[in-house]
Amino acid sequence: MTFVIAIDGPAASGKGTLSRKLAAELKLPHLDTGLTYRAVAHALLEAQQPLDNEVLAAETALKLDLGTMDPTILADHAIGEAASQVAVMSSVRAALVEAQRAFAAQLSGAVLDGRDIGTVVCPDAPVKLFVTASPRERARRRWNEQVLKGADVDFDAILADIQKRDERDMARADSPLKPAADAHLLDTSEMDIETAFQTALSIVKQAKAN
Repeated sequence: MTFVIAIDGPAASGKGTLSRKLAAELKLPHLDTGLTYRAVAHALLEAQQPLDNEVLAAETALKLDLGTMDPTILADHAIGEAASQVAVMSSVRAALVEAQRAFAAQLSGAVLDGRDIGTVVCPDAPVKLFVTASPRERARRRWNEQVLKGADVDFDAILADIQKRDERDMARADSPLKPAADAHLLDTSEMDIETAFQTALSIVKQAKAN
């Protein structure tokens, strides 16, 4: 079995930053699986195709090239909203899960983050982390990110959006957001990124030692 680190958690929990830092430290390839859903949504939007056509969305997912995903473009909020619509489609999830598993199967090992890595994509991963934080703290982080970019944003609107995403992710019939039974829970509400990183790294090192 290749050494896969599966990292799950809700929006703005810090799992993406943590995953990238772990991948860089351990010299492992990294995949933000949320980008795969955003890439499908972006392709549909660019082609001016409807987001509720599951057959078309699944065909788009099957053609997705992971190497062409541009995080800068896909970070757009509208694309994120569109991605949440296609992410509930079972055939889209099935296509993208296969691509994600192929990425995880690299001999070097890999770090994958998302909503269902430890439960669905890589249930046999030797290291599983479920990274979370309180909704208010996650909203504060997102608000701060936007303010630093010069955006005029409303905290209450961001908090409401995060709560809506949590509800949608956890209530989803196919691959709902939840920690794997054997996942290490990492609540970063009171942690800065370096503390969270060192905590996660120690869990990874312990797993490697075993």
